[in-house]
Amino acid sequence: MVLNIGPQHPSMHGVLRLETITDGEIVKEVIPHVGYLHRCFEKHAESLTYQQTIPFTDRMDYLASMTNAHVWVMGVERMLGIDKDIPKRVEYIRVLVSEMNRIASHLISIGTYGIDIGAFTPFLWVFKDREHIMGMLEWASGSRLLYNYIWVGGLFYDLPVGFEERCREFIEYFKPKMAELNQLLTDNQIFISRTANVGILPRDVAINYGCSGPVLRASGLKWDLRRIDNYSVYPEIDFDIPIGKGEMGSVGDCWDRYKVRVDEIEQCLNIMEQCLDRLQKDLKRTPDFDPRAKLPRKLTPKPQDYYVRGEGSKGELGYYFIHTDPRSEVPFRVKARGPSFNNLSVLSEIAKGVMIADLIAIVGSIDFVLGEVDR
Repeated sequence: MVLNIGPQHPSMHGVLRLETITDGEIVKEVIPHVGYLHRCFEKHAESLTYQQTIPFTDRMDYLASMTNAHVWVMGVERMLGIDKDIPKRVEYIRVLVSEMNRIASHLISIGTYGIDIGAFTPFLWVFKDREHIMGMLEWASGSRLLYNYIWVGGLFYDLPVGFEERCREFIEYFKPKMAELNQLLTDNQIFISRTANVGILPRDVAINYGCSGPVLRASGLKWDLRRIDNYSVYPEIDFDIPIGKGEMGSVGDCWDRYKVRVDEIEQCLNIMEQCLDRLQKDLKRTPDFDPRAKLPRKLTPKPQDYYVRGEGSKGELGYYFIHTDPRSEVPFRVKARGPSFNNLSVLSEIAKGVMIADLIAIVGSIDFVLGEVDR
């Protein structure tokens, strides 16, 4: 029987349609159809200047908008040759807000994963904690979800007075909450039974499909672009890269994918603390500090093809620029590489021969955003 699962918005992750060929309760084949949410990002980028495109980067992976903008401006700054001139305080603020946004993104992933499998309480808990992050990012940028905060050459505005102190309060408040969440979900026998040894993704298959982020790391490969490419101020920050170890089942199963995200949240808190140490000590705010001081008047790079990539919350986020006119501020062509597209394409490989209930568990463990799949 051919069974369509989705695209009902609340019940599947966004507007995804899975065409499943079933034999009774067993899934023989899954064909994901992903063309229901086209953002037109690449066309926007060809008709707007580099600075004007930043609000549209936010709308791809709208759960981690800061990272999208961070990678975009990094690429433009390198094309202009001003990447070494960015003040250290600006770079640390960029990393701080990106890591906060990464935690918010992972919290949604964990909460919705719980609800997919039938655990309602974790969903309410993580949304309550995520609200604190949303409030702080809104305080910094004026917006709750789509920030337009990181600009080419600097920032929209410096952090508000008292922001660093509030961040520290959040970290102290949140650490015990993570321990509670682990008790509630990570070590929950029902949750383990539903996710361990389900949807096992071998490392070579993950690599061949171009998977990245937690999906690839859960298969046992230490691949994090913050360490591999050493961009921004990440080389100055000490943090670990969690990988799947198969503690509850096999390496690369649904439980490992979930656990990598939980461990990554702890590393993000560690990175935030180190950023706050620098921002409160040797990179303190001064009355004459202007985060817009290095903003170029004209964004006219030399004609070139350039690819930039960074570690988004879902995996490798990349932009491929083609600039042809040395007097123009508008790129000739931009191609965005969203990690969700590759991560989702591996679904048909790892969901063969599973039960329909397990298919839902596998879909939830991949953690994708449809705005990024069909840019």
